[in-house]
Amino acid sequence: MLKVVIAIIAIILLTIIIVWLIDKFVPKKIKPILNLVLWALIVFLGYMTYESIAGELRFKKIKDDRYQVVVNRLIDIQKAEVAYKDVNGTYTDKYDNLIRFIDTAKVPITERRDSTVLDEEKTKRFNGIEYFKTLIVVDTLDYYSVKDSLFKNVDYKNIMNVGVGEPGAKFELKAGSIDDIPVFEASVDKSIILFDQDKNLVSNEKQTVSVDGVNGPKIVVGSMNEVKTTGNWPKNFSNKD
Repeated sequence: MLKVVIAIIAIILLTIIIVWLIDKFVPKKIKPILNLVLWALIVFLGYMTYESIAGELRFKKIKDDRYQVVVNRLIDIQKAEVAYKDVNGTYTDKYDNLIRFIDTAKVPITERRDSTVLDEEKTKRFNGIEYFKTLIVVDTLDYYSVKDSLFKNVDYKNIMNVGVGEPGAKFELKAGSIDDIPVFEASVDKSIILFDQDKNLVSNEKQTVSVDGVNGPKIVVGSMNEVKTTGNWPKNFSNKD
């Protein structure tokens, strides 16, 4: 898009030079018509330049607003999946399981502490000389409701819906394992979020590689290729973390 703007500006400058040359060298009878045509061209190209810049600014505003909605919803999925794994030991790729879990689950609040006890086997082996060993004891202090603590005032029963962009779009949800370690991934393609925007701008956005941008063709949390539960968005979008 920058190249287009530069090209338009160059054409405008060239047109102005032509107008000046016409004014200086072209016969007076022809000047008014040529000047009118060229000034009309200057106005048109100026408008095209303005629209190119304004269009990008409008696109960025729409994109950022929609991305924020999507990120907020992916953070809800992330929280639900992490709590689900804490209780069940695995993630799930079924939204019905997540919704039922949020509705009913109570997650234990635990405390880990070291406890020293007599090592009877070693004591017996060394003729009564007392030996001690340290154990890690996990105490359950209380339970918290997933729905009341993590999803109060959240429409979690529609957790699968993207909420912006293409009507009726849903996040793709996967779950599995890498070397017996559970993993999950929830994602949506940027072309779904920006389905009604300029196709060239959407195509460029899907190729984003930037520190302060959402890199790649999708907005995604978790991964099926590595063990992580974070998203691919920059910190400025994570207002629910």
